[in-house]
Amino acid sequence: MGELYQGPLRAAAAPDIALVSFPVDRHSWVHFTPGTGPPEPSGLGDKSATAARLFLEHFRLTLPTGLWSTHSDLRVGVGMASSTADIVATLRCLFQLFSLPYDQEVVLTILAAIERADSVFLDEFALHLSGRHRVIRRLGTALGFHTAFVTEPGTVDTEAVTSSLLEHYRRRGEEYERCLTDLLKGFGSGDPAAVARAATVSAALSQEVLPKATFHSLLAHRERFGADGIFVAHTGCLIGYLFPHRLGAHHKSELSAFFHSLGHQCSFVRGGYG
Repeated sequence: MGELYQGPLRAAAAPDIALVSFPVDRHSWVHFTPGTGPPEPSGLGDKSATAARLFLEHFRLTLPTGLWSTHSDLRVGVGMASSTADIVATLRCLFQLFSLPYDQEVVLTILAAIERADSVFLDEFALHLSGRHRVIRRLGTALGFHTAFVTEPGTVDTEAVTSSLLEHYRRRGEEYERCLTDLLKGFGSGDPAAVARAATVSAALSQEVLPKATFHSLLAHRERFGADGIFVAHTGCLIGYLFPHRLGAHHKSELSAFFHSLGHQCSFVRGGYG
């Protein structure tokens, strides 16, 4: 659900787009039910169908007769990595269908052939180069947050904004480098408050190129609600608060009223692992 960091890996004339994705307890599901008819590709989206074809070609396998079915908790085009999650779910389904051990390198190879991707293929936080599909550093499962978030109107075409992002990263490379350093220190020391502060800086830098309408209101009321920080989908429409502890009913009620005053209904979900 968005990112704790999106920016250059380091200040450079030609920066890579690096992510620390924010995993939450929402999922995409893909099922294949063996049957008597031919495989029905229409049960999958275009990218998932491509992933299935590449998987079968890689292992020189033939799909048995049967039916695909899918379900997703993730909204499309708002920054929840829905297409990557669909692809990974499809591949995990195929590994199980053919009783093959899960092979992350195969998953990465197939993702690289289809799209720039988030790190939803991992079951931990990671610093990841989305275009190169390369994991720079695994950040573990020690940290977790509780969130209150909203989805602002509209969608974002990630590919369409890439050139604007890269130009922004070139202009603000040093600020991003400090932000990423602080974020990685927070993960290294197991300090969720430090990670949340760095996530807020990353969100603020993102405002300069892909602004969220509610960002300044959330920032102004952060201390009032006791949030450690703010996270966003940097190339999406999500924005929300990061909290260190589970929220009680009264706290949720106040947050819901606040977000309603901004024109949105908020949702609550557990993020991270710890």
